[in-house]
Amino acid sequence: MYPLIEIKTVPIEIQMKVTRARLEYARGTAQVEVSRDKGGLSIRSRPIQVNIDSFEARNSVTPTTATLIRRQAQAGVQGAYQATAVLAKEGRMMMEARIDQDVIPQLARQETMGQPANVNIDFLPSTGPDISWDGGEMSIRYQMDKLNFDWRMEQMSFTFVPGDIEFTMTQRPDVIIKYVGGPLYVPPSSDPDYEPVDINV
Repeated sequence: MYPLIEIKTVPIEIQMKVTRARLEYARGTAQVEVSRDKGGLSIRSRPIQVNIDSFEARNSVTPTTATLIRRQAQAGVQGAYQATAVLAKEGRMMMEARIDQDVIPQLARQETMGQPANVNIDFLPSTGPDISWDGGEMSIRYQMDKLNFDWRMEQMSFTFVPGDIEFTMTQRPDVIIKYVGGPLYVPPSSDPDYEPVDINV
């Protein structure tokens, strides 16, 4: 038998880019001009994503056709076993009864006494929903303030460019679930490749 579900995990991938600080030199005069470029902090986030699968919960309240067929088949098998056990027990009691012993009232008392009361109370739905979630995402980018030095002394100037660190998420984590099995037929006899089971073997 081959597996019916194929699960593939995609890992997270983060790319980091680093720009080194540098000092740019150029000739200038004896004067100096300092300018400042303000940096900033940039934060981008994606909240967590919650997935709720309520198929089983709804199936417990309003069953599908396949579920009803399976439950009725199980109930039929269980009822047949119980009826066989009762008939065997009653038949044995009648076979072993004495001439002066009345077995019929005794069997009637056993059928009516000791049985638990069924008030048909059930909790719906009987199965809770399947809850899963995908993790959130956060991207932080910080850029420092830039100080620009402009020296003017015999055509000489300096410009300082600070470093920069950038994080980029190129691949978010993921789980891929793929159904690789064949179709399911209800009833099974509608399958083109169906072969009946010989119950006489």
